[in-house]
Amino acid sequence: MRDVASLSSVVGNDAEVLQERPFQLLLLSNILPPLGTALLSPVLGSLIDPLGATPANIGLMMSAFTAPAIFGIPVVGIVADRYGRRPVILFGLLLFGTAGTAIALTTTFQIALLLRMFQGIGFAALTPIIITSIGDLYSGTKEATAQGFRFTGSGLSQMIFPLAAGVLVGMAWQYPFVIYAISFPIAAVIYVYFEEPVDSDVAQEGDENDVREQLSGLWSLVSQRRAWTMVIARGTPNIVWLGFLTYNSIIVTNLMGGSATDAGLLAAIGSLTYALSATQAGRIFARFDSQFYPLVAMHAAMAGGLGVVFIAGSLPLAFVGVVLMGVGFGISLSLYRSIITNLAPPSFRGGLVSLAESGGRVTSTFTPVVMGGAIAIAMQWMAFDAAVQIVGIGTGLAAASVGVGSLILAKFSPPIQNIA
Repeated sequence: MRDVASLSSVVGNDAEVLQERPFQLLLLSNILPPLGTALLSPVLGSLIDPLGATPANIGLMMSAFTAPAIFGIPVVGIVADRYGRRPVILFGLLLFGTAGTAIALTTTFQIALLLRMFQGIGFAALTPIIITSIGDLYSGTKEATAQGFRFTGSGLSQMIFPLAAGVLVGMAWQYPFVIYAISFPIAAVIYVYFEEPVDSDVAQEGDENDVREQLSGLWSLVSQRRAWTMVIARGTPNIVWLGFLTYNSIIVTNLMGGSATDAGLLAAIGSLTYALSATQAGRIFARFDSQFYPLVAMHAAMAGGLGVVFIAGSLPLAFVGVVLMGVGFGISLSLYRSIITNLAPPSFRGGLVSLAESGGRVTSTFTPVVMGGAIAIAMQWMAFDAAVQIVGIGTGLAAASVGVGSLILAKFSPPIQNIA
């Protein structure tokens, strides 16, 4: 109890959520999804020869994972609303672990890409449904605190396991993929101990409804201005974070004269910052009657931080920028996820949350492509380094403009009409 009291002084009065079994089990399930991309980041170069890939196409190992979730997440959300959260989470854990571990058993690049696509479908059944389940279990500041803790767990997972992968790949290229096998004991624990968070009456109602009626209800919800503006706003923090991750190594090595190790350190500090800052989401939720102003401030922090990183010229100044950006990223996503889970009734919550998370995957997928195209165009009038800096600053400003603009529209929108 003393430990919980000490933690409450740091994160707020809802820290006791960490002692509750349902939330502990959701945190356990949440270990896996962040590793879909983070685990491969330090080992991609080591996979080129074993899989018969090339430096030009090895990046498809990332795209093959992220692309299925764009379309899979909304479908999975509807399934979770009709049949419950628990079976979907179990399906996601088993598919994610099976497909990821199986990559260690192939030396064919095409098969590895296919397995990564299946793993991406498994991801679609995990993160959105875990977020939805937290919304089912809690409300108010407790729910915001729980969402923050979940996001903190994601950040810590992205720090610890990639380090282990970097060590394991030095022994054999297959070994990092064995880490994905931890999904099997986690699935066993979820099967035995995790209870369905959705009321049986809601689940039964979902079984009787026609799929067309379910989709119609979800459309009625998301077509309301407050709902669709929040879905758009939720996707904008990903633009900033992916913009940073995509050009981190180029910024450090080309613009600062640093090393790949320096770039890794910069990314690690960013992950640690957003992991720690996410723990304050509950306090911020309780402190303000409206989350409008905190979210506007976080968008400004992300845009400013990204701009500092791109123009820093030195590693110490870049550290300042990435910390500012990490604070904005960690708090904004935690608050957005808390707000969106509370916009929908339980029968449509999974669908709305999944749609919002799918929007985040869209911005994550296309941000590197758009930035690359913008840099290519800018290079017609300026040097490469200057083009990267201009596009980096513009990316932060564009994300902030869309995010704040969406928040303003949401603030002056009528309340969500009951569709249950």
